[in-house]
Amino acid sequence: MVRTREFDMDAAVDAAIGVFWRKGYAATSIQDLVEATGVGRGSLYAAFGSKAGLHEAALIRYAERSAAEAGARLKRAAPPREVLRDLLASMVDATVLDPERRGCLITNTATERLPHDRVAARVVGDALDGNATSIAAVLRRARERGELPPGADVTAMADLLVTTIQGLRVQGKAGADRRRLLAVVDLVLSGLFVKD
Repeated sequence: MVRTREFDMDAAVDAAIGVFWRKGYAATSIQDLVEATGVGRGSLYAAFGSKAGLHEAALIRYAERSAAEAGARLKRAAPPREVLRDLLASMVDATVLDPERRGCLITNTATERLPHDRVAARVVGDALDGNATSIAAVLRRARERGELPPGADVTAMADLLVTTIQGLRVQGKAGADRRRLLAVVDLVLSGLFVKD
């Protein structure tokens, strides 16, 4: 007889996100995950295979949520520069207003686990590529509106903004204040958009 799972997988993954985000992969023990999820060690292994399997599930869930939040901001019916500033400012706020200054789980995983963890590399790469694609769509709209130079390389610009976001998250985690980081946001955007 097959035994049914006696716990909520989604709730376990959500709890694991918090642990990995706060402690990182290496510093998180199976016991930490047992305590956070309220799920026994054997049940966690049966459901996810390993700590790495639970980390992958947590990272994917975090990436999906982050993409949905960013996507909603990027689809706003506002001028493209305003939309992009709102996105970048939200990334600053997500870090500096967090009392624990956890930064971004995607960024944290990239700096801790890559390049040696191929599964994490795939999830991180997909997340960053997805962000760039969504940002490029806004930049194309800006170019069509004459807010970027006619020959602007929106792919390279989107990559610049994704790189900026990652840097903002690291700087924020390291203690930089909101004012300094928003000054960086404004400087980067002023370098992309044509002057009024």
